[in-house]
Amino acid sequence: MSNIDRPLSPHLQIYKPQITSVLSILHRITGAALAAGTLILAWWLFAGLAGVHDFGIFQAFRSSLIGQIMLFGWLFSFVYHFTNGLRHLNWDAGNGFEMKNVYRSGYFVIVWSVAITLLLWLTGGV
Repeated sequence: MSNIDRPLSPHLQIYKPQITSVLSILHRITGAALAAGTLILAWWLFAGLAGVHDFGIFQAFRSSLIGQIMLFGWLFSFVYHFTNGLRHLNWDAGNGFEMKNVYRSGYFVIVWSVAITLLLWLTGGV
């Protein structure tokens, strides 16, 4: 049997990204980021229990550029994952399956997630 005549499966280089697929992938990525960020949360809690010296080490990391980037990313991941989770709950209730509503809710999730993240970050709510 020759495999030469068989068609190749479509892949990411062929498909044009759509908002539905991009948001689905981003939902999975932010879920993984939340899991990874939980390790930093655990570090913060254990550093607080360990004493002033260890907590100072954590505070130095949190104040560094990489710490700030990670904290901002974790905050965005939380807000996006939560907001998109509400969108999924709406779908679980049987609402919003029309393509017009799927796209509208997708853009709403993006705008709302960025706005809430920036609002929390800039007002010092974190």
